[in-house]
Amino acid sequence: MPSRPLFAASQTTLSTSFSTSLATSLATAVAACLLGLAAAPAIAQVAPVEKGFTLEKVADFGHQVTGVTVAEDGRVFVNFPRWTEDSPVSVAEVKDGVATPFPNEQWNAWRNARKDELSPGEHWVCVQSVVADKQGNVWVLDPAAPAQGPIVPGGPKLVRISLASSAVLQNIRFDESVATQGSYLNDVRFSPDGKWAYITDSGVRGAIVLVDLATGEAKRLLDGDPSTQPKKGLVVTADGKPLRRPDGKGIEFAADGIALSPDGQYLYWQAIKGDTLYRIATRVLVEEGWRGDDIGGRVETVGRNGVADGLLIDRGGKHMYITSPEDDSVKVRNLQLPGSLPRVVIRDERLRWPDTFSQGPDGVVYVTTSRIQDSAFFKPGAPIALPTSLWRLKNGK
Repeated sequence: MPSRPLFAASQTTLSTSFSTSLATSLATAVAACLLGLAAAPAIAQVAPVEKGFTLEKVADFGHQVTGVTVAEDGRVFVNFPRWTEDSPVSVAEVKDGVATPFPNEQWNAWRNARKDELSPGEHWVCVQSVVADKQGNVWVLDPAAPAQGPIVPGGPKLVRISLASSAVLQNIRFDESVATQGSYLNDVRFSPDGKWAYITDSGVRGAIVLVDLATGEAKRLLDGDPSTQPKKGLVVTADGKPLRRPDGKGIEFAADGIALSPDGQYLYWQAIKGDTLYRIATRVLVEEGWRGDDIGGRVETVGRNGVADGLLIDRGGKHMYITSPEDDSVKVRNLQLPGSLPRVVIRDERLRWPDTFSQGPDGVVYVTTSRIQDSAFFKPGAPIALPTSLWRLKNGK
């Protein structure tokens, strides 16, 4: 079957330039902060809006997107989880306004109605993340939990695909000791030497999953540790109001956003229902954690980000980009200035639940908007196939 467009590429550049005065920026930041404090007391304080950043639309999608990755050769890949619909394509390469199923049609052939016909171990079930490494591969993380419900047996996996040939080179399958019922394997980062993968579990019991890429063996670390759990008493808001489902249940996602320092020395993470950024030395994970030691006391508190989803440390290792879904913004934290406040670099109503980041080889940062607050989970009358977008952030300074 020929490839088909999942979106119409934007023919016009949409940009937002922050050129207001410092006084206006301060007033806006203070007002937003006060609003956030009224709705959710745990929201973090931020510095004034930074000047000079612009927002450019790359593409519109006909389905709910989460992950994006830009490979070293500039190729762009995205994924569409099966949250509120049986998505026709789960993983795609974006090129010239067309999204081509990746690595092929067959891997994208699984459907809810055909789950008894196709093996969930060799097909995409509910993909949450795509990440390109620097060794010429794209990795696909599949928690295999459609609608964020029960895991499809045999479906959870981490798959390595060659950029050069589109061949599947490795398929690491996770059993119930790693992908427990109630788990939702969310995002992944890879050690610079290619030996380890670090995965967040944002399900009912948060954890960091450590994977030995040579053997495929995986272990749950910091399972139940306060740093990986939703924060009690915190209420995630959207449009200035608590974000709740019709049954009254709010956002309960555990460890979600994840980032690795470029030198591979520190792993960072944060729960969505949380406001605090944590980190741990990776040597503690691969040595003490791997052998079964209690490493909860080795977790470090970096600071408060406010409610956040995606995290990205830039290639220089100095700055961390943070999505802020409560106020349609992106923040940046200077990791070299301990105790400094994250600052808003762009706020725009079109950033409806900014979700996942990737930085291209040219330094441009990409971000998806998954519009979680507009989905059928929270708005029963919402379209099942929710249109979403991919954007570029450019620093005009």
